[in-house]
Amino acid sequence: MAETTTHSTEMTREEMADYLRSIADELGSGSGSVRVPVGNKAVHLSPSDSIESEATVTERSRRLRKDTEEMVLKFKWNPVEDTAESDTGSAPARDAEPGRDSTSRSETDDVGR
Repeated sequence: MAETTTHSTEMTREEMADYLRSIADELGSGSGSVRVPVGNKAVHLSPSDSIESEATVTERSRRLRKDTEEMVLKFKWNPVEDTAESDTGSAPARDAEPGRDSTSRSETDDVGR
């Protein structure tokens, strides 16, 4: 079974830096569990000491529209514990501010059916 939690929102540069810093602080703490806020949910992960990483940057120049840039950071590891927990009640829901798009969804896919 694979469970995916996705949340999309728009943040300022400072808000994004704070969000990434909070995840980095969790990883750097050395504790077994890492709490990652995803929308109104907190996902608890158990990363190993060795983490694979991938960074992809896409730059698009367009003639008729604005140029766009995109960065995707991907991290992958085998969990130290057998299960990863999620907590839907501990992270308060963040109200979307005017002009910000905020959606959250959770999907569960059964693999091997």
